[in-house]
Amino acid sequence: MLMSEIPEKSAAYRTGGLTLFFATGIILVALAFEHLGGYTPCPLCLMQRYAYYAAIPLLFVAMALTSEMPRLAAFLYVVVALAFLGNAGLGVYHAGAEWKFWPGPTTCGAAQSLPTSASDLLSSLAESRVVRCDEAPWTFAGLSFAGWNVVASLAAFTGALKAAFLSASVRD
Repeated sequence: MLMSEIPEKSAAYRTGGLTLFFATGIILVALAFEHLGGYTPCPLCLMQRYAYYAAIPLLFVAMALTSEMPRLAAFLYVVVALAFLGNAGLGVYHAGAEWKFWPGPTTCGAAQSLPTSASDLLSSLAESRVVRCDEAPWTFAGLSFAGWNVVASLAAFTGALKAAFLSASVRD
């Protein structure tokens, strides 16, 4: 097959692919910090991963549909964009709790009760450590993991939204 015979991919496909590559990279970095760096994620950190876990397969499907069913691909890109926009909002909430702008959820270790008996103490020692959502375990350039997730989610939102507009502009 000659290079001139290879069909050129559309701008929507390329933008969707770039967004897919970016989202996959971000979740791999988060998993590396957890498993290689030893940073245990809090419940809010884990919730912020859901958008990535949902977006990655949706982006694959949207990319596959871009040339044959561009309207459906555009819809999927919009769904991904909205997931990342919501994720950015969750990241703002999490970062705000870390900066003490507002209280974090009580399920994140802030409102735990102390053991009142020896048996309660022994059973609590056997349980895994609860990570607080209102304390940033790591910062870079003044932003915590949650803050950087806001930046990454907004970038992924922008990429998915651009792919949606590009896909919607393709004529069936």
